[in-house]
Amino acid sequence: RVQLVESGGGSVQAGGSLRLSCTVSGYSTNCIGWFRQAPGKEREGVARINSDYTYYADSVKGRFTISVDNAKNTVYLEMNSLKPEDTAMYYCAARPGSWCYGSPDPSTYNYWGQGTKVTVSS
Repeated sequence: RVQLVESGGGSVQAGGSLRLSCTVSGYSTNCIGWFRQAPGKEREGVARINSDYTYYADSVKGRFTISVDNAKNTVYLEMNSLKPEDTAMYYCAARPGSWCYGSPDPSTYNYWGQGTKVTVSS
């Protein structure tokens, strides 16, 4: 059974930091993406890691860092200098490693976590 379990969400003030974790079990891939969805908005790709290659949306570039600990089967999203517009549910997702490049398209990811909520107040 494939499971992706996120943790680390919470409420912070603008300028603060959070680190999200996504632990994957039952599935082997080197392509993991972080997505977010704010109320009334479409789900958007925030960051993606494929082996040593990473992608960041322009809105988070320079503030967010995606990394992986293979020994723990866990992918992290370090979020710094948080802004109120970063408020959303954050999801991690996994897909096969082939064709894993460019902006992450949610429709191409097979497995999803339950999400963790991030709230940034001004």
